[in-house]
Formats: sequence, C-alpha cells, structure tokens
Amino acid sequence: MPENLFRPITVGDLQLKNRVVMAPLTRNRATADGDAPHDLTVEYYRQRAGAGLILTEASQISPEGKGYAWTPGIHSDEQIAGWKKVTEAVHSRGGKIAIQLWHVGRISHTSLLNGAQPVAPSAIQANSQTFDGTQMVPVSEPRALETDEIPRIVEDFRKAAANAKAAGFDAVQIHAANGYLIDQFLRDTTNKRDDAYGGPIENRVRLLDEITAAVVGVMGAGRTGLRISPWSDANDVGIDSDTQAVFAKVVDVANAHGLAFMEVVEGQTGGPRDWPEGGVEALRAAFNGVYIANNGYHDHQSALEAAGDMVSFGRPYISNPDLAERLAMNAPLNPLPTENLYGGGAEGYTDYPPLDRYA
Repeated sequence: MPENLFRPITVGDLQLKNRVVMAPLTRNRATADGDAPHDLTVEYYRQRAGAGLILTEASQISPEGKGYAWTPGIHSDEQIAGWKKVTEAVHSRGGKIAIQLWHVGRISHTSLLNGAQPVAPSAIQANSQTFDGTQMVPVSEPRALETDEIPRIVEDFRKAAANAKAAGFDAVQIHAANGYLIDQFLRDTTNKRDDAYGGPIENRVRLLDEITAAVVGVMGAGRTGLRISPWSDANDVGIDSDTQAVFAKVVDVANAHGLAFMEVVEGQTGGPRDWPEGGVEALRAAFNGVYIANNGYHDHQSALEAAGDMVSFGRPYISNPDLAERLAMNAPLNPLPTENLYGGGAEGYTDYPPLDRYA
C-alpha cells in the first residue's frame, strides 16, 4: 500500500506532490477535422491538476493508429499546438502531465483509416466494436504487418515522443495494454507470426523492446512509463497461455530500459481486481521503478489497500476534477452520470462542481 497518498514521491526524473494519479480516460472530444485538443480540453485537464500525475487519454501516434472517432493524436502540428496549451495550463496549477502513446492495431474501422485496413500482428479479426462518429460498428478485418513495416511503427512511436516533448509534456506512457497493438503482439492468442516478432515469448516482446528503446532515446528513461493489463481480455485480445511468463519478460524489458513507472491494470479492465495468487505481487517485486496500481480504485480506503507505490483513479476523476483534494479531506464525491461520457461539449466534461461549490 502507498505509505500515504499525500506524501510527495520521486518518479524517475519527476518530483510529484502526491501519489494520486489520474488514469487515462478516453472522452472523444478532440476536433472532428484534425483530432486535436482544443480549449475545452485545456480546461478539462487544468481542473484536474491536483493529481500528482495526470496520464492523458490515449493519443494516436499516427493516422494509422486511430481506432475511435474524435480521439486526439500527437502526430501533427495542430495536435502539438493543442497539447502545448494543455501542458501549460496544468503546469500553471503546479501539476505534472504525461501523454499516453497509442496505436490501436486491429481495433479500428476502415472508415476511420481512409479506407485502409487496420494492421495487426496477424490477420485475426477481433470480436469487438468501435465508434465511427455515428454509431458503434464491428471492427474491420485487419491485415498482418509485414516484417519490413515494423521499423515504421517504431519510428512513429519515436516521432510521437519527440512531438510530446515539443508540446511540453513531463513524461510519456507507452500504451501496451487493453488489447491494442503492442498487447496484440505480446499474446499468443493474437500473435501467430513466424518471424522475429512471433512465436517464443522473447520474440513477442521484441516490438515493445524496440519501441521502448526509441521512446527512451527521446524522453529519457526517467520520463518514460508503461501501461500493461496482464489479466484482461479487453477488446477480445484473449488471455495468453502463460500470462505470468509473458509479463515477467515485459517487466524485464522495462527494467532493462530503466523505466520510471509502470501502471498495471489489476484484473479485467473495468472489472474486479482479480488475478492469480501472487501475480501482482510478483510483478511489483520484479519492477525496479514506481508501480502504479489501477482498476476499480474509487476512494481513499480502497487506495490504501492497493499494492502500489501510487494509485491511478479513472472514473472518479470524470465527475470529480478535484479528486485528490477530496480524497485528502475524505470529502464526498460527485456521482458519475452515465450520459455524456463520450463525445459532446462541456456538459459532463468540464461542468462538475468542485469541492468549494459542493460545500
């Protein structure tokens, strides 16, 4: 458990004011024509700068990496400029912010990719859906990446890290969870390749290793983190035949590059915190950096029961922009409405009452 949620902590090169993390939360409110943050995005993150560290919503590293309508990217000048306003607003309130770098892989639709097929380690269609800007639709059948395309994916992550640095982010988080591209490469359920990126575990972690090296080369290890979800089959990714061995190797990769932090989704994404006996404990003991516990932590008491050095909160941060302050005071939380979670404007996004108004 965290020694105290409200004690400062050193995370790599970052000095954080508390151990409360705002988890990545997709809200589908980027500009429709450029996938860029805008003034409402700036206000949304500014309101939540009380967290020790904000992890932004997942942001695609390239047009090919996009999987849902109205999600932001970090690959164009317009997007960099939009994110720069966000980081400046968070910094003006004494906060720290990291962007989550994202490639969805097969969890996309041809309508979001200008007619192109999504890419994946293997041509296996997911039994999953995505939002195309009008409605939920089944994801499209992907094509398998050619071996000689892999360096392009790695370079897209490197460029995205450079763009994040230009936008003023304090750190970046590599998204290797929730059944997206890197996670698809890690698991034998979705990776049926017979080249250097498939088969044995050491081959399946190769893409993560190369991406991590590229990102660290830009940001530095002390400003780079990772997100994993070992026991989740989100987006129909399935559970690997030897989960503990795969993710032990993932931790080895993280340690080899000296990563500052690792956020672990403990159990099914959005579900109960359940894992095989000793699973979380083994990963935490093996990782040399700061372990961030995630999944279903919703108040101060549940956070104190976490096995992490820090705790990331997802849904409570939607309706409580001042969540860290409320947790410190054991104050009541605003309820989470079920409408306006995805898409739209200020309603359900930046209009939740802070603690002073509640009082």
